[in-house]
Amino acid sequence: MNPYLQYMYSYPHKTAYRSLSGISLGDYALILKGRGHGLYLHLPFCRTKCGYCNLFSVTGQNEEQIDRYLCAVERQSRQYQTVLRTVQTSFSELVIGGGTPLLLTAAQLLRTFRMLEEHFVWDRDRALVIETSPGETTGEKLAVLKEAGVTRLSMGIQSLWDEELRTLRRQHSGKQALEALSLIREYGFSCVNVDFIYGIPGQTVDSLLTSLGQALAFEPEEIFLYPLYVKHGVRLLREGVAADPESALLQYREAGAYLRAMGFRQDSMRRFVRDACPREYLECGFGTSLALGCGGRSYLGNLHFCSPYAVTREGCLAQIQAFEETKDYTKITHGMILEEEEERRRYVIRHLLIRPGLFLPGYQEHFGTSALDDFPILKRWEQEAYVCQEGVYLTLTEVGLERSDWLGPMLISEGVREKMEEWERIHEGT
Repeated sequence: MNPYLQYMYSYPHKTAYRSLSGISLGDYALILKGRGHGLYLHLPFCRTKCGYCNLFSVTGQNEEQIDRYLCAVERQSRQYQTVLRTVQTSFSELVIGGGTPLLLTAAQLLRTFRMLEEHFVWDRDRALVIETSPGETTGEKLAVLKEAGVTRLSMGIQSLWDEELRTLRRQHSGKQALEALSLIREYGFSCVNVDFIYGIPGQTVDSLLTSLGQALAFEPEEIFLYPLYVKHGVRLLREGVAADPESALLQYREAGAYLRAMGFRQDSMRRFVRDACPREYLECGFGTSLALGCGGRSYLGNLHFCSPYAVTREGCLAQIQAFEETKDYTKITHGMILEEEEERRRYVIRHLLIRPGLFLPGYQEHFGTSALDDFPILKRWEQEAYVCQEGVYLTLTEVGLERSDWLGPMLISEGVREKMEEWERIHEGT
């Protein structure tokens, strides 16, 4: 059995989205009333494209082209501000992702933070999360982040072995990554996260544990371990590189045991957090998040929307151009309005795959029915020891946790699956 079918970081997947008409942001403004919402800014620019990357990002854009994109984001922010002012929206979290946000110059980063401060209202204790990479991490840019109040800084390292990095088509070296980690720690960010990949061809348990051990010397608060996926449209697929699920599973088990022994708790198949960091139960099936830029996704109740999904350079550039030429950013033209069945599935997927798990009374309160009755597969998984009931939670067992990417896809509805498969057929070969 291949335990690596699909990473269910959200539901439904963007490949299931389709054209929408007659919908505007103003129609959903009341969902964004008051405090406690999230804002996400997508900066889809990278110096190079990693061999496994199927995210919405492009390479080869110069400073002038990035400035043009930022101008479009500012126009979008101004239009959103007009709508949000009517319901007194205040955001509790700002996440800036990509792409590689720190590809921007220090001046562009300053411009971005000033723009966001000008057009949006923020809760006093807001979280500010941003991503970086070893090759783009400089003292000048970290100083900008510190001044802006960044609370969590995440860096994709993937490996500290140069041969493994070359296999992944990463452009930094292990030495650069360690230097970047050292520099980040000098600036005293309250939460530092580093990402690693396992299942890389040629990788061993020893090489993975050595990478983790070197990173732990810098005392990161969080570590994410990602299995290598080689999916539609990525460079490694075109080059015939494939992941080895059997080796990956062994590496996952050994790395997880190592991190737990080093004082980390495991909150999901991917996320390891220092035990000293408090665990908070957060309902994530109904959270509201508004996206800026091209490629980010918004969640407003049962309305999910974003620009059309693209992986190839040509497809991403076409969407960026369309975004920059948009006149009315409040018109919502691509996404999905979830029926209640899909909302139920989203709620189960979003909670079951993250500890402490699916809060059964919460599901009952939201939907008026039992999750175990609505999804008989959960009872079967309980019999098969993939899940167990711990008090009021339905929680993945250790075996279930390592099979998250096998269990999660089984909860996809037939209708969403058909749309995803249709998208794959249409874009096959691109």
